Amino acid sequence: MPTFVIFGASGDLTSRKLIPALYNLHRRGRLPEGTRVVGFSRTPYEHDAWRAELAESTQKFVGEKFDKGVWGEFAKNVYYHAGDIGQGEDFAGLDTFLKELEGDASRERVYYLSTAPRFYGPAVEQLGKNGMADQSSGARRVVIEKPFGTDLASANKLNEVVHQSFDESQVYRIDHYLGKETVQNLMVLRFANAIFEPIWNRNYIDHVQITVAEEVEIGSRAGYYDTAGIVRDMFQNHILQLLSITAMEAPVKYAADPVRDEKVKVLQAVRCLTPDDVKRDTVRGQYRGYTAEEGVEARSRTATFAAIKLSIDNWRWQGVPFYLRSGKAMSCRSSQIVIQFRQPPHMLFDTGPRSVNESNRLVVQVQPAEGIQMHFQTKVPDAGMRMRQTDLDFRFGREFKGSMPEAYERLLLDALEGDASLFARADEVEAAWSICDPILAAWAKYDRPTLYPYDPGLWGPEESTEWMQGHGREWFDTCPVLR
Repeated sequence: MPTFVIFGASGDLTSRKLIPALYNLHRRGRLPEGTRVVGFSRTPYEHDAWRAELAESTQKFVGEKFDKGVWGEFAKNVYYHAGDIGQGEDFAGLDTFLKELEGDASRERVYYLSTAPRFYGPAVEQLGKNGMADQSSGARRVVIEKPFGTDLASANKLNEVVHQSFDESQVYRIDHYLGKETVQNLMVLRFANAIFEPIWNRNYIDHVQITVAEEVEIGSRAGYYDTAGIVRDMFQNHILQLLSITAMEAPVKYAADPVRDEKVKVLQAVRCLTPDDVKRDTVRGQYRGYTAEEGVEARSRTATFAAIKLSIDNWRWQGVPFYLRSGKAMSCRSSQIVIQFRQPPHMLFDTGPRSVNESNRLVVQVQPAEGIQMHFQTKVPDAGMRMRQTDLDFRFGREFKGSMPEAYERLLLDALEGDASLFARADEVEAAWSICDPILAAWAKYDRPTLYPYDPGLWGPEESTEWMQGHGREWFDTCPVLR
């Protein structure tokens, strides 16, 4: 019977994501029997008061899935212990409280750091000092939310602090994108089907596009976002995770270390950009109205949009550019991976496609509707040999009954069961920062390329489209192909 301890339990992430995910796991019979959930935060609560507040917020976020009877059974194992991360004696008190709850049963624990990033180091240190990372009486795991550092130096320092208390095998750095069914299905698509892997290389693929577009503006996140920007917020974690899964070699087996070994190899093979490369191979933008947001400096140079061309120097991907793009206040909410195949070596038909943009394309849609779509040429009936691009698609929502599980449900269950396959390893995080740091440094030092303005509701600045066309290619600017 594991114990799931949430640090920062009074925060938004706990009520919006963590507790609803744990409740849904319990509702579906997936949560390990007898799992205890303990909240730890400075806000004073009695157990029943916290349960009542969580019942209200959980009902709000899970909607029709909320059942008072099921919640009552779940809430019996929900507890609260007030304490301050900065006070060592509060951790000692928490440990005593947990031991009283656990009794002589298994003392397997998962510590979830749902706090501001500045508290990650102090929390881990206190867990170590108070013997709460010791595994002699049961497994101990710590789950750390993004961002994991703000650059390579801070990520290295945080890893050193974490490793003073926890072995790397106990550390689970979470990125909720990896909990999405389509992201996991990408590995199945590649490695469980014989039709894709033989053509998943430089011989058949012209380029790869990875887009994570957000329709919303920064809203209440201005304080964080103006110091982070789009690269730290989206590229270093979500987008590079998608790149590594798209480009990785087949692991020797589906297990945590073999999978993560292959992802790290991809990131280590990404060519480091020089200042001249950054000027030529990146585009950055800022939506109009950003500097008027509360908490944003009037002369802010923070990018809310970026497009980056990366190259992977290995046998499979040599010469295949990866175009990464993300932005706020864009045309729609859509996350997708586009595999753009090469043109046929010889086109037999006069009306056939003559550009790579009309060639075969595989679109892996991560959100909002999860699924896969293949684009290919077909003959138009009763029109000679005139052709038209059409598609075949697979939708999770159509093919499988029931609602799709939230990403956090899968990831929290994996953490409870000790499966780290979908969590980032220390060297993986550091490799990702090694890619992003030179870009951020060049932008800051040379203020190049130009920070282009763009109107909310578009696909970023027009210069991004022109930049892509200069490479002889076009962005796949289509709001979700699956709905």
